[in-house]
Amino acid sequence: MNPPLFLTILVVLILLTGIRIIFEYKRALKFRFGKYVGTLNPGFRWIIPLIETIQIVDIRVITINVVSQEVMTEDNVPCSIDGVVFFKVIDPEMAVLEVEEFNFAITQLSQAALRDVCGKVELDTILSKREEMGKNIKNIVEVATKEWGIEIIDVKIKDIQLPENMKRMMANQAEAERSRRARIILAQAEEQAASALLRAGKQIDQSPSAIKLRLYQTLSNIAAEKNSTILFPFPEEALHRNDKN
Repeated sequence: MNPPLFLTILVVLILLTGIRIIFEYKRALKFRFGKYVGTLNPGFRWIIPLIETIQIVDIRVITINVVSQEVMTEDNVPCSIDGVVFFKVIDPEMAVLEVEEFNFAITQLSQAALRDVCGKVELDTILSKREEMGKNIKNIVEVATKEWGIEIIDVKIKDIQLPENMKRMMANQAEAERSRRARIILAQAEEQAASALLRAGKQIDQSPSAIKLRLYQTLSNIAAEKNSTILFPFPEEALHRNDKN
């Protein structure tokens, strides 16, 4: 092969091997002989082969699952709690140079924070205030991650697993609460009905004609059945006499 042609092909290959395409949602840290020399923005980029290398960092929102953690609450109830962390790399240089494997570091930090926060409160607080628990965990995690060029966007508690005996106790408690509320509603209804009857009785006592109308209405309801014999314990004239009086 002609030497000039060989050199031309070699130069072209070297140039081609140095081509890099950086996507819009990524940044590339460039290292020359292992030393950081700059960050490459999205687009068509070229590095010196064998001399320069790059490390890609995704700057989109990243989601990390916090695996189930065994937690003993303040009221001595064992439970398993898992969650999810949403974060974003704000400074790619710090995220790579300040911490090794920031994804793993955030996962470990989130697990420790979850156990710490949930272990200091009672079970009822965890169950009823998940949002507040997530914010407390977020506050702990973001203190360390700010030094890594990472922003913690949110932390959510996904699931809480309780022992079977605790589930039965909570179910019995909920059933007792529903029964208590039902008895209260029934008692209130009976109280309202008694008050209405008392008011109606007072109005009837003030008008003998109302007593007679009520009697006729009752007789009409009984007669509609067509299977009853009606006996008056007193003559109807007694009602008329009372009405005249």
